[in-house]
Amino acid sequence: MSIAAIAWDIDGTLVDSEPLHLRALLAVSKAAGVDLTDLPDTHFVGVNINDVWRELEPRFAGSMSMSAWLEEIERYYHAKAHDLEPVPGAIEAVRTFTDMGLRQVAVSNSGRGIVEANLGALGFLDLFEFSISLDDVAAPKPDPAPYALAAERLALDPVHILAVEDSRTGAMSAYLAGMVVAFIGKDPPSYSGYSISNLAHLPRQIRASASP
Repeated sequence: MSIAAIAWDIDGTLVDSEPLHLRALLAVSKAAGVDLTDLPDTHFVGVNINDVWRELEPRFAGSMSMSAWLEEIERYYHAKAHDLEPVPGAIEAVRTFTDMGLRQVAVSNSGRGIVEANLGALGFLDLFEFSISLDDVAAPKPDPAPYALAAERLALDPVHILAVEDSRTGAMSAYLAGMVVAFIGKDPPSYSGYSISNLAHLPRQIRASASP
């Protein structure tokens, strides 16, 4: 099946953003007098920000609203976005797919402000047609809604879209939406069409699979 577009996850797939997410969370919580030292650093890895708030809200005991908390998180994240590092091979892969004439979009479980900060730090804002954020859908990954919306906006049958993911949560979302899945990292799900250790290798695999 030919691939006409690439739908990229962002956090952990294109950019190593977890350290900055954690720093933002800890800084905003500390400023509000909320102690998170009982939680391991990996506690919220892969958890969308709305669910993070739902778990932490009792600790704030009404001292801060969700909207104010999100605003502070995004403000901190934007201020430090220059510290973000791309995942190895990410820039090469995106630019190679651009040269191949493939359409590219981003599909994230992060809010709009974080998505734009990430893509801006990577220099991808002009290379992607659009991005889908947590703010655009009623249900986040692993629900198929984010990737289904991307397919709708691309006006493509999902079978012609390759979703690139680093988590089973995201991979399941893309799979349920009917897309081909490329999984970066260890222990790929059985339904992955491609399994890769470095994003730089992915364009070559796509070219090879398209060859007669």
